[in-house]
Amino acid sequence: MKAITIYDTSISTRNVGDEIIMDSVNKELSRIFYKRQIFRVPTHNYLTLGSYKCLRESEMSIVGGSNLLSSNMPFYQQWNVTPLDLLFSGEVILLGVGWWQYQKSPNIYTKFILNKMLSKKFIHSVRDGYTEKQLNNIGIKNVINTSCPTMWGLTKEHCENIPPNKSNNVIFTLTDYNQSPDSDFEILKILDSEYDKVGVWLQGSKDYEYLKSLNADHLVDEIIPARLASFDEAISAADTEYVGTRLHAGIRSLQLKKRSLVLAVDNRGIEKKRDYNLHVINREDMSGLRLMISKKRKTELNIDFNRIDKWRSQFY
Repeated sequence: MKAITIYDTSISTRNVGDEIIMDSVNKELSRIFYKRQIFRVPTHNYLTLGSYKCLRESEMSIVGGSNLLSSNMPFYQQWNVTPLDLLFSGEVILLGVGWWQYQKSPNIYTKFILNKMLSKKFIHSVRDGYTEKQLNNIGIKNVINTSCPTMWGLTKEHCENIPPNKSNNVIFTLTDYNQSPDSDFEILKILDSEYDKVGVWLQGSKDYEYLKSLNADHLVDEIIPARLASFDEAISAADTEYVGTRLHAGIRSLQLKKRSLVLAVDNRGIEKKRDYNLHVINREDMSGLRLMISKKRKTELNIDFNRIDKWRSQFY
């Protein structure tokens, strides 16, 4: 029985959000391929001889989420793919993969790589309608919008257990690679005025330096280390909810049945609001922030679980 290879976005990452994604990817694939050995190769690094051996010994390989696709893959190297990889990759299948920001049509190199590399036999899962459209436009039609695998467990029954009312404490995140000092400082002022305790989780490798540059120590009660276990412990504390710019920290909060509000800094949050009714507002919307903090709001997501089951069922 041949193995399965996972393109693992949490290898060589500086963003703990990749660990949140891969935690869900691993759980999903462990259920589907529970009798198979699973190999792992990186997406953020170029593949080595050892990686090629894993791919050659695998029946298929599955790409584990994240915003790996872009219109100019040689220059935006979130997924480091070379033409040599095409000789070893076999059946490559997407699982909840997204497109990096709103962009023009893919260039010739990107079209070539994706059309050659991605399986034509299996259905690909993408995380939003924009990614589905981008792939369709370059001739890849065997694609369905399933949402990110981090959301596959957010059923109606699960979401009914997420409190609709405001908590007294909050965990906040900011984004080191998409800075807006005036907005982020103003957000911290609002959180300080609305909550008894404000914690800041450092999801990215430069989040702490960015936070210190805001000179907002007087608005922060606790700094939470850049480890997933630390975030889980902090958000799971009694009477605590999430508000922040990190999308997957917000989704992790929902997984742990905590109220969540994502402050969008790019297309990912906006697309998830549009497609799935996730609670998302723009980072600059301060009046909207105050309203969303104070109002009673149920978590009612529009996830098509039939599409998810369709993606799963092709492997049985």
